[in-house]
Amino acid sequence: MKMVGDPKEYVMRLVKERNIKFIKLWFTDILGFLKSFTITADELPGALEQGVGFDGSSIEGFVRIEESDMIAMPDPTTFCILPWRPKEYGVARMFCDILTSDGKAFEGDPRYVLKRNLKKAAEKGFTYYVGPELEYFYFKSSDGTDFLDYGGYFDATPLDMAIDLRRQTVLMLNEMGISVEFSHHEVAYSQHEVDIKYTDALTMADNVMTYKVVVKQVALENNVYATFMPKPVYGINGSGMHVHQSLFKGDRNAFYDPNGYYGLSGIGLSFVAGLLKYSREITAITCQWVNSYKRLIPGYEAPAYICWGRKNRSALVRVPAFGIGTERAARVEYRAPDPACNPYLAFSVMLAAGLKGVEEGLEPPPPVEVDVYELTDEERRRLGIETLPGSLGEAISVMEKSELVRECLGDHVFESFIRNKKKEWDIYRAQVTEFEVKRYLPIL
Repeated sequence: MKMVGDPKEYVMRLVKERNIKFIKLWFTDILGFLKSFTITADELPGALEQGVGFDGSSIEGFVRIEESDMIAMPDPTTFCILPWRPKEYGVARMFCDILTSDGKAFEGDPRYVLKRNLKKAAEKGFTYYVGPELEYFYFKSSDGTDFLDYGGYFDATPLDMAIDLRRQTVLMLNEMGISVEFSHHEVAYSQHEVDIKYTDALTMADNVMTYKVVVKQVALENNVYATFMPKPVYGINGSGMHVHQSLFKGDRNAFYDPNGYYGLSGIGLSFVAGLLKYSREITAITCQWVNSYKRLIPGYEAPAYICWGRKNRSALVRVPAFGIGTERAARVEYRAPDPACNPYLAFSVMLAAGLKGVEEGLEPPPPVEVDVYELTDEERRRLGIETLPGSLGEAISVMEKSELVRECLGDHVFESFIRNKKKEWDIYRAQVTEFEVKRYLPIL
């Protein structure tokens, strides 16, 4: 929603004009789960000035019980009316920055982590732009994986209910001020994608959180279920969040050089090299769930091997084609993340990896334009192609040794995240699955 004048005054005026009765204050924990509590319009002036106190001891990755007092400080530039709520008693939302009881930025707030990394980029003269592609599935209910449709990539079935769900989603996002470039059916049955127009990384992280709420809300209103689970069904493609990204200096795209390799400047190539070099270290953040690694296997359009190219969709980093005179479109696409990650942390670590490549003046290895999945192990070794971590356990082990990720996230988030994910991995690897029972019980 476009702000006119002072953001706080604009919000107060709009609340009165639109008869807004309730305002939801949104933020995320370190895992990217949306948290919210609601204030009335009468409490809004005080909230905008002093913030709202809450108990942070039960929020994952926040504080211990003896340090529980936190402050949610609304960001008035994120004010937005929720279109699915009744008009006569309107409901709006604002994202919040989390502060400590003495008013300082809380180091465990993922939004603050991203702000801090964007500030580092700004000190070098860069603005970081991203355009993620979030895939998701529609199922008939949350109790199982019964498909809503049996379409394929770009299929258009006039009587397909999912097309109407996507249309409703786009209209609702537009009503909330989020621009959509296009939407379409994805490769797998009942898998869909709505692409948000690229913007700066902080706005986009807020938009991603909103997008996921809207997709699920529209599905709920139509008595179906939408999920961003990376790999809900065996034997078909999982859902990714390919992230297109670029650095700008003012109005100039710092990735663009018409005479450069694939049209990329030295900065763009070094950014690619940084993403490749540090990809294993950041994978636990971009792919943070046990289930994420069921997607990152050969044969399902998800990257398992660390390489780059232009037309090669088996590559981890891809340089999309852009025409002459389209300088703003010069970008690189990082294909490992899935839509169940925390966007604030994922954008942070990708930026940190890319900037490190720029700082170190790294050069990427030769691009690979063959299907890496079809190469033998020996051929991949000869080309120097490594693999991403094959499990959450391995990813955490690699991340734990990473100075880059620790510096990017800060000690608080770094240690809290690792502690949480080690617990998840320990619980998972102790499970006895149906696969094991069916395969081993009759023969062992």
